[in-house]
Amino acid sequence: MQPNFVFIITDQHRADHLGCYGNEIVRTPHIDSIAAAGWRANRFYVANPACMPNRATLMTGRMPSVHRVRANGIPLPASANTFVELLRRGGYRTASCGKIHLQPMTAEGPIFRGSAADGLRPPPDLAEAWQADAPPDFYEQERIHRWQSDESHDLRLPYYGFEEVHLTMMHADGAHGHYGRWLEANHPGSNLLLGPEHAGDAGTITALQAWRTAVPEALYSTSYIGDRACDFLRRHHAEAQAQPFFLQVSFNDPHHPFTPPGKYWDMYDPEAIPLPASFAPPAEGAPPPLRYLLAERDQGRSDRDSWLPQAVGEKDVREAIALTYGSITMIDDAVGRVLATLGELGLRENTVVIFTSDHGDFMGDHQLMFKGPMHYDGLIRVPFIWSDPARDDRGRAVETLGGTLDIARTVLARAGMAPFNGMQGRDLLAPDDGRPPREAMLVEEDNQRSFLGFDRPVRLRTLVTPRWRLSVYRGVDWGELYDLDNDPRERHNLWDVPELRETRGELLWQLVQTMEELADDSPLPRARA
Repeated sequence: MQPNFVFIITDQHRADHLGCYGNEIVRTPHIDSIAAAGWRANRFYVANPACMPNRATLMTGRMPSVHRVRANGIPLPASANTFVELLRRGGYRTASCGKIHLQPMTAEGPIFRGSAADGLRPPPDLAEAWQADAPPDFYEQERIHRWQSDESHDLRLPYYGFEEVHLTMMHADGAHGHYGRWLEANHPGSNLLLGPEHAGDAGTITALQAWRTAVPEALYSTSYIGDRACDFLRRHHAEAQAQPFFLQVSFNDPHHPFTPPGKYWDMYDPEAIPLPASFAPPAEGAPPPLRYLLAERDQGRSDRDSWLPQAVGEKDVREAIALTYGSITMIDDAVGRVLATLGELGLRENTVVIFTSDHGDFMGDHQLMFKGPMHYDGLIRVPFIWSDPARDDRGRAVETLGGTLDIARTVLARAGMAPFNGMQGRDLLAPDDGRPPREAMLVEEDNQRSFLGFDRPVRLRTLVTPRWRLSVYRGVDWGELYDLDNDPRERHNLWDVPELRETRGELLWQLVQTMEELADDSPLPRARA
């Protein structure tokens, strides 16, 4: 019998912000119960630490440089194959409740628009390397202004393989999509609940991008997503018990702005939150982007309303972590309702439950907040939990390297389905059968912005091995090298240490080999020549 799948994903959620990963403060009993009934990966890395590229890797099982979603703002091509589409065509009922983010959500234009050739006339309609594979409005489906201005606007189903969608977009109490319409229907005049201008008394909280939302717990997006997931399970049980399902439950939190509603706002006391061990001042050899942000803060040049990475102080970090913990506990309560519904319907015995996140957050590491092109562990390592009633994995912790790239192939294999040609990654459940263990993970990043002291849009590639993390940036004569065994907080950049030049050279060679291994194998040739 093919299993069902409940795939739970959060947004901007570090691995160490869960009880099952050793956090002794945040309360996540329901997510922890998934780990207790299955296994968790301790060394699980994103393919790109930004939402759209890594979510596209999740759906396709292909690296961002291959599926073409290199950065936020680039939609997943309409022609892209996804593992969810394979499941749908293989007889699965597919649904998503919550955030998808495979297309742009904002109304703002791009930051990087390419470079025009001086004195040459641009081609009329074919200015890109790839010709359009869909009409332009196909890529307008997740734009928030379309949902807000046109009541008839909706997704075209199936949407990248999902035949049923209950969409939420954006973050905090400004989420929209199907959720925004539901909120207005259940609370007419809901716009008077949203945003900092309608917020309640924040007390002593002064953290950047935080307000005490007026949206009650029952109407908040986290509750909506959990409730829609439970409703799907009940309808499926009543209507199509013989058909297996793949249900994605995708929460918009704990991504900033920080607006946990109701009791979750002050559930955790910031003064009781310890600073991260890596909050200490940077050691000698700190990379230039970190020094740039610290100087920007110290000189009063930081834009606290910006979503870009920024350096902050102790109070900001304690408050942001406390509010993030509140959002995570609210998510955990919603996950508890989903798990309880599986149990009530007798579905748990044939349902694989998976938990992960699309990327992490600096959250005080090196005195930084949010995310950006610096591949510290808190940003690129995420939780991954797999609970399968057919396997005896109870409470097992896995130390081998894995990542978002592996999820599509692993789900398909568990469903008894082969991957399509060009799908990368490994089946995490396959026996070793003599194959060598994975030696390294590749993390890519191609940013639209020229910032942090760089003179062009930032591009970098990172290699993570069991012991080392090496990062190489485009167009500069420096890099990063950390000994994760002896410096797990990544405070001592060893790039220029003479005694490690040979090691650095070996890792650079391994980076090249890994990039070659992850080059595209699709399409297949149609003839010998």
